[in-house]
Amino acid sequence: MRDEEESAYLDVTDKNGAALFRRQIRGEVVMLNLLRFRSVADYSGFPELAPSEEVSGRDAYLKYIEHTLPFLRASGGSILYAGTGGAYLIGPSDEGWDMVLMIRQKSVDSFVAFATDQNYMKGIGHRIAALRDSRIIPLEDMPELSD
Repeated sequence: MRDEEESAYLDVTDKNGAALFRRQIRGEVVMLNLLRFRSVADYSGFPELAPSEEVSGRDAYLKYIEHTLPFLRASGGSILYAGTGGAYLIGPSDEGWDMVLMIRQKSVDSFVAFATDQNYMKGIGHRIAALRDSRIIPLEDMPELSD
């Protein structure tokens, strides 16, 4: 696995956000989340959210999901899939992901409304405390290949 000190991807950049809009995805979008947790959650940037005792990154992420679900559902989104990750079957043997999530949103606009909701943002510190690295890939349906 990668060293915890290496650069992590925890938030969207302006460049990547603009690229998502340029794709002009029509209709539903699925956000594939690849997540790598800290062994111990780091709440140093969000002391107001810190639990009274140390928790694992995975447990902090579950707190984030608990906080997030009402906002996700209110925006028309849902968890399509959640699973434990691990090492690749095909890919680098020294890399893997702890959890994989697939979040379905009814549109990119709905996703943006959800992701910028100020009440949702009050719990984002759980996500940041939990993760040492992540990837989010916006997926567009390919109806010609679906059953």
